Amino acid sequence: MPDFLIITNTSEFLRIPAESLVFVSSDGNYSDIGTRDGHKHTVTVQLGMIEEMIKDQMPDRSREFVRIGKSLIVNLSFVHYINPSKKQIVLSDCHTFKFSLEASKEALKLLKEYVEPKTTKK
Repeated sequence: MPDFLIITNTSEFLRIPAESLVFVSSDGNYSDIGTRDGHKHTVTVQLGMIEEMIKDQMPDRSREFVRIGKSLIVNLSFVHYINPSKKQIVLSDCHTFKFSLEASKEALKLLKEYVEPKTTKK
């Protein structure tokens, strides 16, 4: 059975399979959730709370999701392009969707170092 991120409150219910969750970005008390179908869902939940939900609801998959700075969580499986000097990250599956997002130079530099393959020096 797949893991899901489930966000619910008095007026809405949102359930996203882990493999469809691309990113979560925040602006204050609101968060935008990007999914593989190219849609964004806006919810009234702060990013820190969603970060905890990911850890609690999808413990086996939570390592796939990395927080970038103060306002962004990304699914490492969809990191397609990182340019710290332009403060740009592109998340894509190279077929059906592409999200271009902004993040701090420092955060993107750390992410780039984290995801790039380690080369062995001879």
